[in-house]
Amino acid sequence: MGKYDGLLIGDSVIVYNLESARSLYSKGFYGTPIGVEKPKGADFEAPLKLSLIEALYLAEKGLLSIKRTDGGNVDIEELRRKVEETPRLRLLYTVYRDLRDRNLIVRSGLKFGSDFTVYRLGPGLEHAPFIVHVHEARENLDPTDIVRAGRISHSVKKTFIMAFPEKGGGVTYMMFKWIRL
Repeated sequence: MGKYDGLLIGDSVIVYNLESARSLYSKGFYGTPIGVEKPKGADFEAPLKLSLIEALYLAEKGLLSIKRTDGGNVDIEELRRKVEETPRLRLLYTVYRDLRDRNLIVRSGLKFGSDFTVYRLGPGLEHAPFIVHVHEARENLDPTDIVRAGRISHSVKKTFIMAFPEKGGGVTYMMFKWIRL
C-alpha cells in the first residue's frame, strides 16, 4: 500500500486528498494542481492531477496506490501495460524514470515544443535549464528539426538535449550548445 492514494480517471490519476496532493507536489513537483495555473509552492486548495507516467513512477517507488472509479485496485502491472500500449508513452516513461532517478525534476515541455523541461531545483525556484526531446534509437532525424529545436532552446536560454531510450532501460543523451565563431 502506497503512502498516497489516487484515482485512475481516463489517462490521469487524481489525488483528491488535499494534504496528500500538497505533500506530493512539495516532495518533487509531481503533478499539476487542478485549476491552478502557476502554483507558488504547495499552498494550494485543489486536487493533484498526475500523468500516467508520473503515476507509474510513483507506484513503482511504492509511494502511490491507485484505485479505479468502481473501487477496484489498479496494480503496477496493469498501469505499466496502460503506459506501454502506446509506444510513445513507453519511450517517454523510460526517459522520465531515468531523469527522476538522477534526482531531477521533470515537467511537461509542451510550451517549449519539447517533451520535457528539466530542473535541478524545481519550478518557481529556478528557470528550467534543460529541454529534452525524446527519440527512438534508430529514428531518422531531420536536420531541420534539430536546428529548429536548438534555436528555440537558445532563445529561451535552455540547453537542448536529445534522449534516446535503449532496450535495456538505459538512456543515451546528446546535448547541443550554440557556439559563436
